[in-house]
Amino acid sequence: MATDTGGEFDGSGLRADVGIGDPQRLLRGIAGLAGFVALWHLVSLAQPAIVLPSPVAVAAEFRGQFASGTMPAALASSVRHWVPGTIAGTGLGVAAGVAFAWSGLLDDVTAPLIRLLRPVPPLALIGFAIAWFGLNHAGAAFIIAVGGFWINFYASYGAVEEVSDDLIDVGRTLGVRGDLDMVRSVVLPASLPGIMTGIRTGLGRCWMLVIAAEIFSVPGVGREILRASNNLRVDRAIAYIFVLSLMYLLVDVAFRAVQRRVLAWQA
Repeated sequence: MATDTGGEFDGSGLRADVGIGDPQRLLRGIAGLAGFVALWHLVSLAQPAIVLPSPVAVAAEFRGQFASGTMPAALASSVRHWVPGTIAGTGLGVAAGVAFAWSGLLDDVTAPLIRLLRPVPPLALIGFAIAWFGLNHAGAAFIIAVGGFWINFYASYGAVEEVSDDLIDVGRTLGVRGDLDMVRSVVLPASLPGIMTGIRTGLGRCWMLVIAAEIFSVPGVGREILRASNNLRVDRAIAYIFVLSLMYLLVDVAFRAVQRRVLAWQA
């Protein structure tokens, strides 16, 4: 069994006394990143630039795209459909997951439809997005929302299902009456860790879906990646991939800070 001396865990499964500012963890992370870049550089020496450009070439392309204004404009465009798509997919997914898991009637009525629609990938809905919304941000947001919905739906559904019957009985003993009061006072607080884990996973999935959402010529980072790939500009494609990675990192760090604060009562 691996041991970890970097800190203890609180009740939410998150490190309670360390974060990205912890010196030991920060040094480990820097060492791992440096090792990856070094390996990448060594491998690129044996490959033509069209197959695998060096880190230096990618960094130069990154600076060029950023300085020209192309990269900031593409990122701003992606954010315009990532934000509404993520909010819609997350909100609807959490609400539906909680409602269907708590209500046996809703679960029975919708189970066949859920099983029918769940295997449909967001890419298969591009034609519907174009027909319903057009080649614009709304169509891209729809694709992102569909992908984010299912992750949050199943995470919330599973979290509510795992709420202990004993806990619900205690709530009734303490005077909690009615489904809405029970969900608000007992079920949601007890299932919140699982729900927030689903939200965090969904945030990353929605950034991944930016590329799929922009496959039908909606401006953004995804379209720049596709254009670069079609023109065999691997260095440019990797530079824009790093943009998506950096955006996800920023969002994930911010969400983890919120998650710790919201779940601090579990410690």
